[in-house]
Amino acid sequence: MASDLDFSPPEVPEPTFLENLLRYGLFLGAIFQLICVLAIIVPVSKSHEAEAEPSEPRSGEVTRKPKAAAPSVNKRPKKETKKKR
Repeated sequence: MASDLDFSPPEVPEPTFLENLLRYGLFLGAIFQLICVLAIIVPVSKSHEAEAEPSEPRSGEVTRKPKAAAPSVNKRPKKETKKKR
């Protein structure tokens, strides 16, 4: 009875190129998502932000004033006209 048992490993076909590509692509996607989530969770040091944004503008740079929104005369939405054929 013990001689009837077959303990050899099952035959598994070799994965194809597309299966390998899909598998490694999923691994890379998961790693990328973990990096993105960690970038949101881990705060950036304040000294790095202070260096990137100087408090006073340089003399060569032109500062732009924000444009005021033009008051709309007609508050109702415009009707779309159909083209006549």
